[in-house]
Amino acid sequence: MSRCGTPGAEAPRLATITNDSGEHDVCVTAESRARMTGMRTTTLGAGGPEVGRIGLGCMGMSWAYDEGGRDDATSVEVIRRAIDLGVTLIDTADVYGPYSNEQLVGRALAGRRDEVVLATKVGLLADGSRAVHRNGRPEYIKGAIDGSLARLGVDHVDLYQLHRIDPAVPLEESWGAMAELVEAGKVRAIGLSEVSVEDIRRAQAIHPVASVQSELSLWTRDALAEVVPYCEEQGIAFLPFSPLGRGFLTGSITSPDQLPEGDFRRHLPRFQKEAFDANRAIVDAVRRVAERVGATPAQVALAWVIAQGDYVVPIRGTKRLRYLEENAAAGDLELPPDALAELDALPAPVGDRYGTALPGVRGR
Repeated sequence: MSRCGTPGAEAPRLATITNDSGEHDVCVTAESRARMTGMRTTTLGAGGPEVGRIGLGCMGMSWAYDEGGRDDATSVEVIRRAIDLGVTLIDTADVYGPYSNEQLVGRALAGRRDEVVLATKVGLLADGSRAVHRNGRPEYIKGAIDGSLARLGVDHVDLYQLHRIDPAVPLEESWGAMAELVEAGKVRAIGLSEVSVEDIRRAQAIHPVASVQSELSLWTRDALAEVVPYCEEQGIAFLPFSPLGRGFLTGSITSPDQLPEGDFRRHLPRFQKEAFDANRAIVDAVRRVAERVGATPAQVALAWVIAQGDYVVPIRGTKRLRYLEENAAAGDLELPPDALAELDALPAPVGDRYGTALPGVRGR
């Protein structure tokens, strides 16, 4: 039997291909998985691993959204189906749960580790009251990676991201500790989240920045002013979280009252009734474009995000198979110029991103 992958690690999947010389078993990797499905691909920045144009964010499977509706068995099924569809960038964090989301992802990836580009994060801590705090101390970061590897059931992660800069710790110290993890072989590449161009430059002076993860959608476009262009220029992947405006841009949420009790969106300014009603004009415009191009509003909103750069890979979160399939199809949707222009001209939303909610998360 053919063997592939890392010696001593769980054997990855094999696929049989046929060519002029007969049948051959080949290792299924993240790169080959995306190509096998036909999904458009890009690389995780210049020279990075190949990934599908849509990634999967796993936070909502365990944390922040409808926690009462948590279903780990279905979430495992969603993650594994995502890989089948060519959604090969899988994103989690130790703070999600906390910790339980990494455990969930680890279970889902059993036997399929080599088929994905696995990303997790460090630097945020959540207590029992859901208050979130930052910790960028080098000694904390160096210890946290071992916990993440154990929960994920892997010997390395492909991308380790600083979830937020700790204002009490110089970025150079946090980034230097993460660079040491690359040297130790525990991490393949490192990235930042919710940062400015100046922050990126400070980090680059110490170690290459593989990715920047920040919010980007049709109702959160701040990063387009400076950060996304800089990332494109530097060959850095840009990974938008909440590319569907926390579900708002799908058009499926018609009232804030639909949100489950305990869902953190109930505390966000844009989901308060007056702002919510005003922002429905944005959804209406997205729906009109969707009808013209024969797609869903969610697919149009994701396709607009992808169009913002060659290395832009939105990490859309879902815990439902039907939405996963819909999201994955957006990876092959290319919007015509007139549709892009119409979406570019949409007004800014009413309401701030976070307001007073989640003080440890908002801001740089």
